[in-house]
Amino acid sequence: MIFNQIIRNKSDYKTDVNSEKPLRSLVKSISWRLIGTLDTVLISWLITGTLTVAFAIGSVEMVTKMILYFFHERIWNSIKWGK
Repeated sequence: MIFNQIIRNKSDYKTDVNSEKPLRSLVKSISWRLIGTLDTVLISWLITGTLTVAFAIGSVEMVTKMILYFFHERIWNSIKWGK
């Protein structure tokens, strides 16, 4: 059902005036990832006791989850359900 709505209601960025622009989604993903990564680094530090390992985990997590969040936002923005 949701998949059909995505395909049927697909539009490009210029004509879809009710949606967020990709730049807004990008800025939101960066700001959220900074908060989430800080949380991950702190938890990793508490568990491992090593700040270097905590920052390594946080660095990988920041990049991968930012990319996932951006595409997650763009997909949900194209779904008309609940708007």
